[in-house]
Amino acid sequence: MKSENQPKRLNWAKHQKRWFGKWHLYIGIIAGGIVAFVGLTGSILVFQDDIDRALNPELFEVVAQKQKLPVEKIVPLVRKNNPKLKIDYLFLGEVKNPNEAYSTTNLKTNEQTFINPYNGKISGKRIYTSSFIRVVTELHRTLLIPVAGRYICGLASLCLLILTISGLRLWIPKKWKQLKTVLTVRFKGSFKRQNYDWHNSLGFYSSPIVAILSLTGFSITFSTLVIPLLFLLSGKSPQGVAKLLGAKSAWHVQATPLPLTAIVGAAKEKMPNAYIGGIAFPADKMGTYRLDMVSGNLPKVGKREMLIVDQYTGKTLLNSRKDFPNVGNAYLSWLTPIHYGSFGGRPTQVIAVIAGLIPLALFITGFIIWWPRYKKQKKGKKKQLALDGQQEDSITDKALQPAKSKLPLPKLGRYFIIQFLSGLKYASVILPISLLMGALYGLPSGIIIQPAIFVVAFSCVMVCLNFICALLSEMFNILFLWPFKKGSHKVTRYFALSTAFLVCYLAVYMLLLNTGFEVF
Repeated sequence: MKSENQPKRLNWAKHQKRWFGKWHLYIGIIAGGIVAFVGLTGSILVFQDDIDRALNPELFEVVAQKQKLPVEKIVPLVRKNNPKLKIDYLFLGEVKNPNEAYSTTNLKTNEQTFINPYNGKISGKRIYTSSFIRVVTELHRTLLIPVAGRYICGLASLCLLILTISGLRLWIPKKWKQLKTVLTVRFKGSFKRQNYDWHNSLGFYSSPIVAILSLTGFSITFSTLVIPLLFLLSGKSPQGVAKLLGAKSAWHVQATPLPLTAIVGAAKEKMPNAYIGGIAFPADKMGTYRLDMVSGNLPKVGKREMLIVDQYTGKTLLNSRKDFPNVGNAYLSWLTPIHYGSFGGRPTQVIAVIAGLIPLALFITGFIIWWPRYKKQKKGKKKQLALDGQQEDSITDKALQPAKSKLPLPKLGRYFIIQFLSGLKYASVILPISLLMGALYGLPSGIIIQPAIFVVAFSCVMVCLNFICALLSEMFNILFLWPFKKGSHKVTRYFALSTAFLVCYLAVYMLLLNTGFEVF
């Protein structure tokens, strides 16, 4: 029996004792506010085109006439009438919308000029960076913090993914008969009870979509890591792709730029079933044309493809349809539409809006859960410190603590195998759940297969990055900690589980994306 004078240890609540409980709590406290803000601004951006057009109808809308002028005719006409207008990029907007204006962008001055597609006359101008949607976009992507803000938001996406996974693990009831209780809100209960139920229920029901939005947000921000890994997993050299993307026109002293008609003709020859959604013009004499092509009906905003063309010869330097693997084309066509929900039209956009608001709701309900406990723990800690001051010998208390057991290095291999097999079991459950998450997202719009495969493909990238971290941790553990008897078998367990997930996800990735199974 414990002595009355023995200091009481400050205990975690039962659901917070495990590592995932502590991760969920600490990440929620540290990053919860940023995650909630990024989610809120993301919800606004789901309908960014509609909002921008509604706020600026005089810029985007024109009176429909017989037929829009083709891009190869309207650009020379605009340049003739406006010789001082610098066009770095021409955006054709919704080509099928007869009331939609074209727009050009000057990347140096950020000036956006709107052009009537029927007569080539300028219908309006604005500084794009000062528009409401642009400000919200920068808040969502960078928090208006130069350079570092982009990575803060990217890490916030990763935090949201960890919060979702750890929250689901905390949500799992000890007994299946308690399942109904954790899936509903007790409206007859106290405010505290209802708040707790809302936190659990909202977190569970929104988890598939919130996890996907966080996954895609991370992939967009850290594209410099994600894209090379995608190409490596598909057997393509990232350096080769980078070389293609950085291709230059074959300039020489007598070289004469081809008319835009020839460039457009080359594009139509390579992709006859696609239309031009936008054109990036050469920046200098070594520059190239980049044509953003749109084709098909999946996603519903159209499949995005890319052509890079030499401005002097009309030679195609990059054709994404041929030069990119399946997953590379998926990155072009599906990543942003899935992140903003536009891939399935209005049904998935509404889902994305709701999912973007969920982190804010969970942050508020989570704070209400945590704050009283924090005050109680703080009060208990003060009491404990007072009791500690009365203790004559702290060694006795330490002796009562069980010693941490460590595995000897020779038995580490066997321990790795045991944990690896355990990881295979976990992965065999998580993989189908990943597919189900994507399928549920697209279900309201009838688009099921593509988002399901997409989630697995980009989850595989996360698994690879996690494995690299685990490998480096285990190398440090074995080389620098075990020789001094400071090594931890927990690091080995992390490495074994990560290896098991890598094996499973890579196998499915290769099956779905490197066997000619084209869905993108």
